Amino acid sequence: MSLITSKIISTITKSNNDICNLVQRCFASKTSDYVRIVEVGPRDGLQNEKKNVPSASKIQFINKLSDCGFKTIEVTSFVSPKWVPQLADGAEVFSKINKVQGISYPVLVPNLKGLESAMSVGVQEIAVMGSASDTFSMKNLNCTSQESVDRIKTFVNLAKQNNIKVRGYISCVVGCPYEGKIKPINTVKITEALLELGCYEISLGDTNGVGTPGSIKTMLKDVLKVVSPKQLAIHCHDTYGQALVNIYTSLEMDIRVVDASVSGLGGCPYSKGATGNVATEDLVYQLNGMGVETGINLEKLMEAGDYICKEIGKPTESKVHRALSKLKN
Repeated sequence: MSLITSKIISTITKSNNDICNLVQRCFASKTSDYVRIVEVGPRDGLQNEKKNVPSASKIQFINKLSDCGFKTIEVTSFVSPKWVPQLADGAEVFSKINKVQGISYPVLVPNLKGLESAMSVGVQEIAVMGSASDTFSMKNLNCTSQESVDRIKTFVNLAKQNNIKVRGYISCVVGCPYEGKIKPINTVKITEALLELGCYEISLGDTNGVGTPGSIKTMLKDVLKVVSPKQLAIHCHDTYGQALVNIYTSLEMDIRVVDASVSGLGGCPYSKGATGNVATEDLVYQLNGMGVETGINLEKLMEAGDYICKEIGKPTESKVHRALSKLKN
């Protein structure tokens, strides 16, 4: 081999190594950061359970979750007991849980009456609900998507006047059980509308779990043209086993807040066949493997999952929980 050839090969090799190192550093900088997990099990996870869960059990469940390292735990919903009988004890549960400093305990409110009830027990953060699908909105909220925004407008100012933070949910961001595929523009419009009302964060929900990395990416590309990723969260149901890969896709697009439900609890009464949210245990395991900080103690999380699963008489839907339990036994 000539001296010139040797130098060319050496230069190319060094260049390739520099490129590889740069790629690794870029990947590490994107993944080795912090993701805030919003635990929605006590509200979204339990609201569809037909077996009544005693208030004392809900309180104990939430207290166990407070010991896991979460920064946000959605506690309950201040909605009419006629529509969600399981959460009729919302005021009692919120009043009696141990509120740990540094943890936010939001509740879902659908209207002014719900807000007033929440304020009467000292709620400091609420969540409001919109939809990218008119048909789903009619089934769930008895109004169109735009009407739901107009309804929120009637009480969200009162919340802000009382220094209550407001988080927004949007259901059916990529697909609807009644309308099928949802155009990204529908999700964009509702996202902008809720932000204009004063929501500090919008949780984009794949309510019936039909999303794939392709549809989630397409939707997020359009939404991110008008809002910052810092204003967004992702909320994935695992009906088709796509929740974790959809979350990974969102992380690649700089979303850093993820909703999850311990043991995969949940479902949706207005979406036939929809299962619960991604299991928090599975999400934490995935993020740990990526080198992403969550602040969540997985062992304590599994204990909280064991507790609530015994209370409702159902096995955990978390694959990580099942696997680690077998190894422990």
